[in-house]
Amino acid sequence: MTQSEQPIVDTKLGKLKGFVKDDTQTFLGIQYGKSTAGERRFMPPEPPEPWQGVIDACDFGPICPQGGSLADNALADNQVIGPLPKLPLSEDCLYLNVWTPAVKDHGKRPVLFWLHGRGFAEGAGSEGWYDGTKLSQRGDVVVVTINHRLNIFGYLYLAELGGEKYATSGVNGMLDAVLALEWVRDNIAEFGGDPDNVTIFGESGGGLKVGTLMALPRAEGLFHKAVMQSGPGLRGVDPKLATPFARKVLEHFDIKKEELHKLHDLTSEQLLDAVTKLAGIGPGASGFLAPVVDGKVYPRHAFIPDAVPTAVNIPLIIGTNKDESALFSAADPKRVSFDEEELHRRLDRLLGERKTEILDVYRQNRPRVTPWDLYIGIISESMRLWSIQLAEKKAAAGGAPVYMYLFTWESNYMGGIFKSCHAMEIPFVFNNPDIAPFTGKGNDRHELAASMSQSWINFARSGDPNVQGLPHWPPYDTENRTTMIFDTPCRVENDPRKEERQVWKGKPLLRT
Repeated sequence: MTQSEQPIVDTKLGKLKGFVKDDTQTFLGIQYGKSTAGERRFMPPEPPEPWQGVIDACDFGPICPQGGSLADNALADNQVIGPLPKLPLSEDCLYLNVWTPAVKDHGKRPVLFWLHGRGFAEGAGSEGWYDGTKLSQRGDVVVVTINHRLNIFGYLYLAELGGEKYATSGVNGMLDAVLALEWVRDNIAEFGGDPDNVTIFGESGGGLKVGTLMALPRAEGLFHKAVMQSGPGLRGVDPKLATPFARKVLEHFDIKKEELHKLHDLTSEQLLDAVTKLAGIGPGASGFLAPVVDGKVYPRHAFIPDAVPTAVNIPLIIGTNKDESALFSAADPKRVSFDEEELHRRLDRLLGERKTEILDVYRQNRPRVTPWDLYIGIISESMRLWSIQLAEKKAAAGGAPVYMYLFTWESNYMGGIFKSCHAMEIPFVFNNPDIAPFTGKGNDRHELAASMSQSWINFARSGDPNVQGLPHWPPYDTENRTTMIFDTPCRVENDPRKEERQVWKGKPLLRT
């Protein structure tokens, strides 16, 4: 590799040397925060120390300790979303990655700052389908992905047990993201980006992180637009739920609240093992390891009861996929033989006396689908309806517009079992339609990737997602409920699946 193929950038902390991939300047594993191990565990993040000389930025950094696919490189995920990098698990995990068309050229390009999915428990910015090369190339934009603290390391709420020392413990994972955004503010101009034009975007748990950042005063001014993909970030965790879970963790290790220092001496494996064992204590116990609305760092819920003031002037795209639950149900042993009897049995359990009314509406709207398709449609609906709730609150607040989408394109992979499932849109947003096996082999994949990635690029550039050649996409309001349908071809509809939306009015949504 020649010197010209090894770009060097001078950041506020020191010099970094990247590499060129497909004409894109690439910098991986950039440390933006100190290690959070030992005494730094459960503490707010701090910038790393400056360095002398030139540091290589050619390999991804370690990822936060976690279970699941990134820890064991699960074959199932490789067959669905593509190969996962095998990276060290470490509490020294505050690293980010940058893809840019050029460096040191005063380019002032829009910056797209990605928050990864897999809830608040797992994941990393280094997953293959988040590769920013093609998105950067297509839009002349700078793409940033990050790692940050997760699960017990990012969100164990100790403030009420440990006092001021642990004041930020319930939201440290998001303060890591704030520190990464501060790094972008201070350094991204050297990478050809515009620190005054940053769009945060994320899918699933990443969408929830977007919602959290919109409600954090410390993040105000660090980003200017937002996108939530299948992750409506309406609210955080109540301290009244988070504190009892923290007590259970202490009890598990026989630690008294005046002995919290002992938590710093445990190994990361011991802490993860505790989470696994305690996850069954009460419904959704592991869900307590998410950003906690502590009234200080995280003052209030982002969109409950209304839009937080810091969100009012942030343009937003929000949307979901038609068959969200098809991803999680693909391995259901009864999928192939799923019949009317099984449909009614499951819906009786999930819906009770509401079943007949709801099922009748879905049958009328989807007359030629199978019992399995009806089941997936019904159990997928909560994500869309929560997103609509959020869009309604954002629109009611005035200020910057909100744009709604529904992704309905169906993959032909493995006989079409994934349909328009959760996360299916990610390769299209990143203009990577060939990177994840579950997008299948349809010839229309590249057309949709061009449309969808360009919408995100245009939104990042101007706050308006409209693309030449696509139908006009107006902002969302509760009168028209205008929604972009991402499919081939794309189209715009007012209040799509209206009857299905209305049948849930006044009814509790499913949490499957």
